[in-house]
Amino acid sequence: MARSLLVTGAAGFIGANFVHYWRRKYPDDCIVALDALTYAGNRANLAGLEGSAGFHFVQANICDNPRVLAILQEHRVDTLVHFAAESHVDRSITAPDAFIETNVVGTHSLLQAAREYWLGGAEPPPHRFHHVSTDEVYGSLAPEDPGFHEAQQYQPNSPYSASKAASDHLVRAYHHTYGLQVTTSNCSNNYGPYHFPEKLIPLCLTNILRGLPLPVYGDGSNIRDWLYVEDHCRGIELVLQDGVVGETYNIGGNNEWRNLAIVELLCDELDRRFRAESALGERFPQAPAASGGSARDLIRFVEDRAGHDWRYAIDANKITRELGYSPVETFETGIRRTIDWYLANENWWRPLLHR
Repeated sequence: MARSLLVTGAAGFIGANFVHYWRRKYPDDCIVALDALTYAGNRANLAGLEGSAGFHFVQANICDNPRVLAILQEHRVDTLVHFAAESHVDRSITAPDAFIETNVVGTHSLLQAAREYWLGGAEPPPHRFHHVSTDEVYGSLAPEDPGFHEAQQYQPNSPYSASKAASDHLVRAYHHTYGLQVTTSNCSNNYGPYHFPEKLIPLCLTNILRGLPLPVYGDGSNIRDWLYVEDHCRGIELVLQDGVVGETYNIGGNNEWRNLAIVELLCDELDRRFRAESALGERFPQAPAASGGSARDLIRFVEDRAGHDWRYAIDANKITRELGYSPVETFETGIRRTIDWYLANENWWRPLLHR
């Protein structure tokens, strides 16, 4: 039977990838894509979907409870997938208020609307509120620590991660207090198409192509577990299909890299592309490789971020064991796909550099 999904943050990086993925897999489902279109929301991320049968875009803020409730009622939504969030740690350090408003108040507003719509009658219909969170709620790991697991104590260290931790707790509370049918997933760092170019991988890609410095915090030794965004979408799909209501599932890439090693990999891969494809030098004459140089010369070490967590890593054994999840992309194949996409979609990322 066809579903009716409300996807919040649908014009953002992961949300847009999820919408495209779900549309390919389940073309008969109704998708309502909701986004406030703040700086990181880009309606162009949904190109090719608007105007198609069963797809609806709504520009609205998740804090607008009456509007969300009306959307749930109008489209008879049975599945809400909640991506909408402020997510850039640096921004949370300099301007935390927006993170509290969107990530905490906004999530609570959605939960209120979902409770009123799904639990307001005598016989609640089958439904699912899936909340997308982050591994950053667990804090930081030492070099030899095992990866974060679902029963890990929360120890958020930035206003961003603290706001996401609060939203996780609210989702859990609405399940245990009111019976709302919820699931939560905590993922590691995503990368891939439609990634807003303030984050590490797209920032480095676009800066190399423009011959601009590549800022690396501290000595670049911080470690992250990287997950190709489509693999994240596959994990959420499994949770929606077969996940146990009330449970949390960690989705990771089993793929830890130091930040500096990531930057060097991107430099070397783009240098190789320029050597193999002369047309790239004509398209991007400011890139070092266009004149025989090396992108590594652009690397600049900058003052470390305040409260910078040293290492994140996900233990994904639960979702693998219970739902059969495993990433399809290796980091090498995922990075190649990502570079291919950015080289082919200059018209997408160029305008975003001025936001």
